[in-house]
Amino acid sequence: MFIHSCSSCEKRQLIFPSQVEGVAGTDSTLSFSFTCWCGAPQTHETGRADVRPVAVAG
Repeated sequence: MFIHSCSSCEKRQLIFPSQVEGVAGTDSTLSFSFTCWCGAPQTHETGRADVRPVAVAG
């Protein structure tokens, strides 16, 4: 589950796993496609858009 602000109805709503229609990912993000409660197709991205390698001392 996650909370999403719909770009169509402008409501902030809880999205359940049963609403998710597709998932796409990269090394740093996941993108979920789903239909909002209002019926509008939506996408929601999670993760960091800018991932940089971290130097480890040692």
